[in-house]
Amino acid sequence: MAEKKDAKKSAAPAKKKEKQFKPYKPGKYCPKCGAGVRLAEHKNRLSCGKCGYFEKK
Repeated sequence: MAEKKDAKKSAAPAKKKEKQFKPYKPGKYCPKCGAGVRLAEHKNRLSCGKCGYFEKK
C-alpha cells in the first residue's frame, strides 16, 4: 500500500477581515457629455475621459 502523507492543517480557520467602505464623495459631471459622465480627479485638474474636457483646480 501507498504511504499516507502528513497534511499540516491549522486547527482554526483564518479570520476574514470585514470590508471597510469609503464614504461617498460626490464628484463633478462633465458639462459637455452630460450627467452620466463624471470628471476624473487628478492632482491639478479634473478631466473627462470621454470627450477630453478638463478644468484646472
